[in-house]
Amino acid sequence: MLDELGGISRRTFYRWRELRIALACIRLPSGKLRVRRDVLNDWLEKRAEGAAW
Repeated sequence: MLDELGGISRRTFYRWRELRIALACIRLPSGKLRVRRDVLNDWLEKRAEGAAW
């Protein structure tokens, strides 16, 4: 997923979570975070600049 966000670092993603600007995540029992594909696509679409879809 980090690659799809432009190759951002894990630290950047967690910082976005601290700032409440990251997309909604699901925390697994192991503690790992996951993002549903539809949530990722919607989040990316909302942040597209000048996209001609």
